Amino acid sequence: MMRYTFLILILYSLITCSCSTRKNKLDRKNLIPEDELVSILTDAYIANGLLALPKIRQQFSSLDSLSIYNHIFEEYGYSQEIMDKTIKYYFIKKPRKLIKMYDKVLGTLIEMESRVEKERVLFKEHSSNLWTGQEFYSFPDPSGSDSTRFEITLKKSGTYTLSVTATLSPDDQSVNPRISAFSVHPDSIETGKRDYIKPFNFIKDGQPHIYTIIFNVPGKKTLHIRGCLFDYDNHPDDWEKHLILQNISITNPLGIV
Repeated sequence: MMRYTFLILILYSLITCSCSTRKNKLDRKNLIPEDELVSILTDAYIANGLLALPKIRQQFSSLDSLSIYNHIFEEYGYSQEIMDKTIKYYFIKKPRKLIKMYDKVLGTLIEMESRVEKERVLFKEHSSNLWTGQEFYSFPDPSGSDSTRFEITLKKSGTYTLSVTATLSPDDQSVNPRISAFSVHPDSIETGKRDYIKPFNFIKDGQPHIYTIIFNVPGKKTLHIRGCLFDYDNHPDDWEKHLILQNISITNPLGIV
């Protein structure tokens, strides 16, 4: 209903602004072709929607709606006078044809909206966090459990990013504290070839740092990941640990294959 209202407003504004052309005869000479007219009206609707956004409206604050419309007409190679004449002709002589053209405009807008929604859903799916472990780790752990090992199977092709924010205190006694992980084919987790990622040693400065690891999953394949968010070389396990892990995520933000 709102779309129809807006299209009627465009029609009204174009007609009311065409007073200077009242003497022109309502004939088919020099009219804008129907397909281009549909495209022009579609762009006008989109422009009006963009102008409703504060940042866009501020950027084009020196221009009024009519100036924006005129710019659209000119992009297609037509003047406001020709646009007015075309709209008046169809409005007075062929109103049903004009309604059909507006229906085409609405159809194009609905199709565009549907496409954007599909892309939004797809982006959301790709950017959703696949991490299934704890969201926060702190050492020393009051619960007595300091395991940060994880396993996850990536079932869709793409480029995945494992990200974690680590804060390691200078008095932490871990030797080579780091993230470690490897990938292996899910059908041979225990016996298959393991591809180890280059380990990332944590910085011992008491400041939060973001560490990321990239996993590439080829098309039509799956990948099993095993790793440890807090690995070290100390033996036995009897030293002081002072580490915080947070903001842990595994995402495929762009679905890049």
